[in-house]
Amino acid sequence: MAGVCIVLVLAVLAVFGRTAGFGFVNYDDEAYVFENPVVQSGLSLKGLAWVFTHADCFLYHPLTMLSLMGDYQLHGLHAGGYHLTNVLLHTASVLLLFLVLRQMTGALWRSAFVAAVYAIHPLRVESVAWVAERKDVLSAFFFMLTLGAYVRYVRSPNSPGRYLLVVAAFVLALLSKPSVVTLPFVLLLLDYWPLRRFEQPRRLSGLIREKIPLLALAVGFSVITKMIVVAVEKAPPPVANLFMASRVGNALVSYAVYLRQMVWPQGLAVPYPFPYNGLPAWEVALAGALLAGLSAVAWGERRTRPYLLVGWLWYLGMLVPMLGVIELSYHAHADRYTYLPGIGLALAVTWAIGDSSAGWKHRRAALGILMAAVIGALMVCAWIQTGYWKNSETLWNHTLACTEDNSMACYGLGSAFFQEGRVDDAITQYQKGLEINSNDAQAQNGLGSALLRKGRVEEAAGHFQKSLQINPNYAQAHFNLGAILFEKDRVDDAITQFQKGLRINSNDAQAQSGLGEALLRKGKVEEAAGHLQKALQIDPANAQAHYNLGAILFKKGRVDEAMAHYQHALQIDPDYTQAHYNLANILLQKGRVDEAAAHYQRALQSHPDYTEAHVNLGNILLQKGRIDEAIFHYEHALQIDPDCAPALVNLGGIFLQKGRAAEAISRFQHALQLQPNNPEVQNSLAWLLATSPEASLRNGEKAVQLAQRANELAGGRNPVVLHTLAAAFAEAGRFGDAVRSEQKAIELARAAGRQDVAGQFSAELERYAAGLPFKQ
Repeated sequence: MAGVCIVLVLAVLAVFGRTAGFGFVNYDDEAYVFENPVVQSGLSLKGLAWVFTHADCFLYHPLTMLSLMGDYQLHGLHAGGYHLTNVLLHTASVLLLFLVLRQMTGALWRSAFVAAVYAIHPLRVESVAWVAERKDVLSAFFFMLTLGAYVRYVRSPNSPGRYLLVVAAFVLALLSKPSVVTLPFVLLLLDYWPLRRFEQPRRLSGLIREKIPLLALAVGFSVITKMIVVAVEKAPPPVANLFMASRVGNALVSYAVYLRQMVWPQGLAVPYPFPYNGLPAWEVALAGALLAGLSAVAWGERRTRPYLLVGWLWYLGMLVPMLGVIELSYHAHADRYTYLPGIGLALAVTWAIGDSSAGWKHRRAALGILMAAVIGALMVCAWIQTGYWKNSETLWNHTLACTEDNSMACYGLGSAFFQEGRVDDAITQYQKGLEINSNDAQAQNGLGSALLRKGRVEEAAGHFQKSLQINPNYAQAHFNLGAILFEKDRVDDAITQFQKGLRINSNDAQAQSGLGEALLRKGKVEEAAGHLQKALQIDPANAQAHYNLGAILFKKGRVDEAMAHYQHALQIDPDYTQAHYNLANILLQKGRVDEAAAHYQRALQSHPDYTEAHVNLGNILLQKGRIDEAIFHYEHALQIDPDCAPALVNLGGIFLQKGRAAEAISRFQHALQLQPNNPEVQNSLAWLLATSPEASLRNGEKAVQLAQRANELAGGRNPVVLHTLAAAFAEAGRFGDAVRSEQKAIELARAAGRQDVAGQFSAELERYAAGLPFKQ
């Protein structure tokens, strides 16, 4: 038996081992892992409480989510780790199936062959190679444990402890994926064969009573799942829009399709869409006849070959939750739905061939060759099929090659292109999908996102609106439309859209952040802060939420907390321009000038046309005496915005110091047009017009007007402004006014303890008293 186990492990690794080098795909992997903030919080008490009290991805499967959280704890967002866990769980299930069958039947090679077919059949690829189907491989593992615990219980049916182990394993299976609700039915089948517990008189009623606790659990989880689908997936899936007759017809055809795929596993894809024109009546009738015929054969052989009935009913019964008759399925059929039901077919066929070959002269050799040939062929097919799951593009291209009118595959391929930055290709695929099904809300939203990326805002908004007409409860379309409205300054409309989306899905961190930013724009600071904090609870790695919360805290004067949030934002997104700029402002305020300069420079690396960053960096360089570098940044700011008043003022001041009077006057005059009541500009320009050594630049009367206005704005108490006014009066020939203004400037300077300034002013006072104007 050890040798068989080793071979089974090697077979699984040969087919699925390479998935450790695969990536995620854009088909539910985002919802389960790389866009799921709960999973990305890792294992924690808070996360544990969350998964057991909330439905995630439209199902209640807390153990599945916990296993993904554990993977994130170990591997982060490295997809290979998640794939490896799937492979290990599948391998464990294969081994358990072999051991349980061997224990129940005593047949070594038949049990080994059923386990091998289960292990490497191409229909298993979807369940094993797809990270989002963790629920399949995890529930299968506990399914097999339940079978093993049940066989152990059957040996001592009066042992409460052994029965509790069965119940516990079943609960764990249900907590992994609710579709294993049919397991009590499978146990009843095993009671018939191979455990042969039906042979005792009136034993059936007792066996059914024995399953009542398990049936109660199955019913409970079925109700929970149904309630979640109704409450969370408010827009009905496609199958729910079909009449009952159509759903039953699809179920019959699906049974037949799976039979064909078990024997001839070619053209496997994900997903298989419902035919938009419905199924032909002849196809439904033929499928029904096939199922009826096989059922009759299995029933007729129940006494001589009971495994046929058991395997057939295992297959039929376990598929019931996935057939769409009870409106829980999204597709016509799917490979993954056969993950456990397919065991029944393998069981029936294997035992039938084994018994039919009894008496052959070369029976053992013939069966050995047949087993090897079948397993070899299945391994090759499964290896090829696994390769299509390498990434999203290979998956969807293969799906489109294998299916017709598959709007979901068009959407998936379009999304893959969109994520790669191939926006035009994405638009083409979205449009193809909408030609097939214009009522696909997801495709309308995807096309809107792609058009938005291309700057075609109005068209994008139209597609988001169409998406919401199809499905008013499509949260992401509300968020996207809200973002457009926000950018168009229709803030109230944006808030409405964000709020609608959050009523549907309150756990979208980006929407919480967007609503917070919109409320902040409206001045509703406290409400904004609440939504931003909620966004960070959901997704601590939301850089935008950290930035906006930092802005709110800064406005409240909580500077250190604001700085911490800006730093968090930059840890998440090192190129977040605005966060660099605001952090630099705080550091400058704290006197940490060099650090501030570094952040202004980082802001300019990612956004070279950031006017304010050029000005502030220029100011720092000016303070450090690096005049030429400061001039470069001020002039760059003016190239971006010719009306940047701070750059004009500071550049004018530099030219004033350098004696470049004409250039200084030009900058000050332009600044004064922008800021007519700026006393600093008025004073500087008045000084140049009064004292320039170039006669062509001097204008005494204009200098007096400017200096008098500056003096009014300063309240007549600024000695520097009075000093300028004195020079202006002197240039205008009003020497008496010049003397009086200079005397007052000297008094104010002395009162302020500025004896050096008073001494300088006294020298100029003597010139004015002598009737001489002052020239620089």
